[in-house]
Amino acid sequence: MKGKRTNLDDAACAIARSLGVIGDWWSLLILRDALAGKRRFGELQKSLGMAKNILSARLQKLVEHGILATAPASDGTAYKAYVLTPKGKKLYLVLVALWQWGEEFCFAPGELTYDMVDRQTQKPFQPLELRARDGGVRGPGDLWALPRRAPKARRGASSRR
Repeated sequence: MKGKRTNLDDAACAIARSLGVIGDWWSLLILRDALAGKRRFGELQKSLGMAKNILSARLQKLVEHGILATAPASDGTAYKAYVLTPKGKKLYLVLVALWQWGEEFCFAPGELTYDMVDRQTQKPFQPLELRARDGGVRGPGDLWALPRRAPKARRGASSRR
């Protein structure tokens, strides 16, 4: 069926489950704007230019998953603000990685009109790197998904069949 999405809630892969929560492009753009300080529905809708019903559904999903929380508007009006939770703030690395990848592969030279810079120094960030526990830089060929050992059963716990 066209448009039907697969539910990834029970997937054994952490990437698949993550995509089930934040994998659609509207959600990532909402997070980008939230990290940039946009908090109100109207600000997000104006910035993104998306239909209100789609924005409302995405915001609700992000709140349900604990990525955003609602709070009273800071100006005392009846409006609510959408604020990043600690869980939501951790997604900044995902967005920086997407920015850096897009900067390298999605723009012609001179086409990109913004730079992502350190707020304090106004200088661009170093490209993100994956590092091993010993500090060595690792690449795609160094990754391996290793099954975890099953947790030890607690004493007195019954097993289910």
